Amino acid sequence: MWRYFSPVFEWRLAFPRFSPVNHQIKSYYRSRISNGQCLLNSNLDGPLTRMYATSCEKLLEDTPKDSSVFDVLVDSFGRLHTYLRISLTERCNLRCQYCMPAEGVDLTPSPRLLSQKEIIRLANLFVSSGVDKIRLTGGEPTIRKDIEEICLQLSNLNGLKTLAMTTNGITLARKLPKLKECGLSALNISLDTLIPAKFEFMTRRKGHERVMESINAAIDFGYNPVKVNCVVMRGFNDDEICDFVELTREKPINVRFIEFMPFDGNVWNVKKLVPYSEMLDRVDKRFTGLNRIQDHPTDTAKNFRIDGHLGTVSFITSMTEHFCAGCNRLRLLADGNFKVCLFGPSEVSLRDPLRHGADDNELKQIIGAAVKRKKVSHSGMFDIAKTPNRPMIHIGG
Repeated sequence: MWRYFSPVFEWRLAFPRFSPVNHQIKSYYRSRISNGQCLLNSNLDGPLTRMYATSCEKLLEDTPKDSSVFDVLVDSFGRLHTYLRISLTERCNLRCQYCMPAEGVDLTPSPRLLSQKEIIRLANLFVSSGVDKIRLTGGEPTIRKDIEEICLQLSNLNGLKTLAMTTNGITLARKLPKLKECGLSALNISLDTLIPAKFEFMTRRKGHERVMESINAAIDFGYNPVKVNCVVMRGFNDDEICDFVELTREKPINVRFIEFMPFDGNVWNVKKLVPYSEMLDRVDKRFTGLNRIQDHPTDTAKNFRIDGHLGTVSFITSMTEHFCAGCNRLRLLADGNFKVCLFGPSEVSLRDPLRHGADDNELKQIIGAAVKRKKVSHSGMFDIAKTPNRPMIHIGG
C-alpha cells in the first residue's frame, strides 16, 4: 500500500493522540456513530457546548447504522468525514486574483487528470465508506463537457444525500435545467462584487450580468437557499458588505462572506484581510434584528438571520476563528490527489494506484491512512502564508 504515496509530499507519521479539547470533540463524533444515544450534552460543556449545540434529534437523524463501515473516514481525533469535495477540472473561464496569479498557472496534462469513469469509481468508494455529501468544484466545473453525465451518475450513488456544486455562474444559467434534472441539489455561486467594472478588474474577464442571471435562474428553479460566496478584501469590496446583505431581503439567498485566505500566487497580505468581527459589526450597525442561527456542529460558517429578510447571512472565518474541531471535509483534486486539509501541503495520489490495478480495499487503506494523519487543526494564517501549497485553482474552490 505504501508504494502509492506520492514521494513529493512528506507525511507526518505521528500526532498527539489526546488533549482535553480533542477528547471533547471526539465525544461529539462518537455520538454520531453510536446507536441510539446522544452524547453531546454530557460530553461538551462551556464554550464547546455553545459552539456545537444542536438537538439530539438532529444527531440521531445523522447517526450511521453500521459504524464499522465508517472507520476509514474517522481520523485520529475522532472526526468523521462525510463530505467530499471533488475538483473536476483545473481550467476556468475567469482569472480571479485571489485564485490565480496574473501570469496564470501550469495546468496538469489531460492524460494525468481523472476520467469520468475514475471520478465515479472513487466517489462510489467514498460514499460506500460513509460520505453522504459531494460538492463539485474546479477550476470551473461547468466547463467540463461531461458535467451533466457526471452529475447523473453521482446523484444515483446509493447513500449520497446531497450533490452540490460551487460555480462562478458564467455558463450556469443555460446548463441549469439539465443539471437539476441530473440530480444537482445544491448550489454555491461565487460573486465578489455587485459592480460590473469591479468584477472585470477582479476576474480579468467580463461576465457580471451572466452571474446575476445565474443567481436568479437558480432561485427560479427552486434552489433554496442559493448560496452566494463573497471573498471580502479590504480596499476592494469591503464597502459592499451591506449591499450584499440587501440581496437577502426579498430572495432566498444565503450570502457567505469569506475571509481572504493565502494560497500560492494570490499575493495574500494581512492588510487585505477583513476579519469576521469587523464584518459582523458593520452588518449589525446597519441592520436591526440580526440573530444568530443555531449552526450544525460541522458547519464552516457562522450563520445569521435578519428580521424581515427572506434570506440569511453567513461568515466563513478560516483565518481568525478556525473551525477545524468540527471539520468533516475531504478533497479529491482533478489530478487524482487526495487532500485531507485545504491548508495542508500533504497529498497522496489515488489516481496512480487506481491505474495500477489497486482494488477497492487497497484504495480504502490508502484513504484511511491519509485521514488518520490529518492534523488536529491547520496552522495560523501567517504560517499558512509561508507554507508552500498549490494555487486555489489546482486545489478546487
